[in-house]
Amino acid sequence: MYGWMGKLLEVDLTNKKSKVRTLNDETALSFLGGRGIGVYLIFCMVDPQVNPLSSENILIFAAGPLTGTITPSSSRCAAVSKSPLTGTIFDSNAGGQLGPEIKASGYDAIIISGSSSKPAVIIIDCGEVKVKGADAYWGMKTSETIKAIKQDFGNEFEVACIGPAGENQVYFACIRAGDGNFFGRGGLGAVMGSKNLKAIAIRGNSKVEVANAELLSKLSGKAIDRIKINPITGKVLPKLGTPFLTKIIDNIEALPTRNFCEKSWTEAGIYSGEVIEEYVTDREACPMCPIACKAKIEVDGVKMHRPEYESLWALGVNCQVKELKQVFSASKLCDELGLDTISTGSTIACLIELSQRGVINEKISWGDGEAITNLIEKIAKREDLGKIMALGAERLAKAFKANELAMTVKKLELPAYDPRELYGMALAYATSNRGGCHLRSYIVAMEVLGVPILIDRKTPIGKAELVAVNQNFLAAVDSLIICKFATLELDDEIISHIITATIGKPFDRGKLLKIGERIWNLERLFNLRAGLKFSDDTLPARLLMGGKVPLREMLKRYYEFRGWDPNGVPLENKLKELELLDVVKREAS
Repeated sequence: MYGWMGKLLEVDLTNKKSKVRTLNDETALSFLGGRGIGVYLIFCMVDPQVNPLSSENILIFAAGPLTGTITPSSSRCAAVSKSPLTGTIFDSNAGGQLGPEIKASGYDAIIISGSSSKPAVIIIDCGEVKVKGADAYWGMKTSETIKAIKQDFGNEFEVACIGPAGENQVYFACIRAGDGNFFGRGGLGAVMGSKNLKAIAIRGNSKVEVANAELLSKLSGKAIDRIKINPITGKVLPKLGTPFLTKIIDNIEALPTRNFCEKSWTEAGIYSGEVIEEYVTDREACPMCPIACKAKIEVDGVKMHRPEYESLWALGVNCQVKELKQVFSASKLCDELGLDTISTGSTIACLIELSQRGVINEKISWGDGEAITNLIEKIAKREDLGKIMALGAERLAKAFKANELAMTVKKLELPAYDPRELYGMALAYATSNRGGCHLRSYIVAMEVLGVPILIDRKTPIGKAELVAVNQNFLAAVDSLIICKFATLELDDEIISHIITATIGKPFDRGKLLKIGERIWNLERLFNLRAGLKFSDDTLPARLLMGGKVPLREMLKRYYEFRGWDPNGVPLENKLKELELLDVVKREAS
């Protein structure tokens, strides 16, 4: 198999045993890798009704056919499981060296099942697998864990680990993958914690074989040239990183603040890319990535990773913190404790509004950076208010009979784009298979950035079709697996040519989109079996007040375009078209 290694590693933590499965051609060509392979395996191996924090749930780390090749921006890996936060099938992906190291170990994916009776670490050394005790690492912060494991086993190992938040099974705990890369959303760190799995460490020496190395080299060179001349991927992202978005989104009044009570903030300028640029000391890039959107900053003598736009928004803008350095520290603390910054900031914003409305006795003010830092610690430890906050904003609001204050979709906290000003994003949020997420269909590219064209952001016309097609495309991108930033320039045509050169089989735009649609529908079926309903395809009531967002109109057309019934259930003809009917029937039986 060109591109793929042809093997899946399964590690049973209960029995401390491992076995190798074959990844056959049919499955590889149907689901590619990364997110797609992970979703397929979850659908086949996990009961949709399972408790996500039970030993019956599994966790998958999956690379894709382009991972480990010279394809630009392809150094990524997907983590897939059933989320404790949303109850849905969930994937998150991270950059860095973890994905290439999985391929170098001779595998396309690692399937982790069962749970260890004691803290454990999985060591995969050139394909050889051992499960070792991790008592010495338990309680460590993420950077401490990575440093200690490298000291004990070798600096060449790539480490993915959890922090105290994952150990304590906070519902939005994340997984750190090396230096500055995170599987952020959905609480997959809690799944690791429930398995008593502190970390996995991987190193390998295998090479990924491609069908036509000369053609792949030529296409990759062309892709790099295009990425470098694109204004966003070639200039803005390398210089300012994702914080370049702050000014743009605030200018169109789509930058939520005070838990979405308002759509812009007069102080938002302190979070602009230009201001943060003053703190930058070093530029960074993932392996094989010409964009280099990451950077290190220095604050009062302390070096840290420059926070992303979403982190600055969640911990700063949304909570109206005016001290930028406090937000830098809060973001670093989340990284060290292993907390998703978006859910953390949004849950804190929900708590502050509860306080301001007098629903809770504790007095917490907007902009209180010190209080926010204390709350982050309490969430990770599940102490005091942190016990209920650790379950996310929706459960927090519900506990105090103030459901309307949770800015969530399918229990996942919304990110930094206000759907009242972006109708495409409104639909994308509502229909996302993993809940309130901007990355399932990044319509902001067209509604705001003008990539590839600028469209009217406040019209429902054509949004159903655009959102659905973009969801399909990005599902395939997450399975190859390529960074979404690269797709701001690289279209499905050149990506299809790159796949053909890699795997040696003809690939085109239609096949790529069909695979993405197949993955999207399989996720939908899992979620329906897990108990989700069409009524969950909605937005918080606060964002629908006044009836300005035409969600119902767009949703009706979206279901029709997808080939689903009025209740959002994929029709049999659609499943036949996507060659999913046999998979669905087999698992149902």
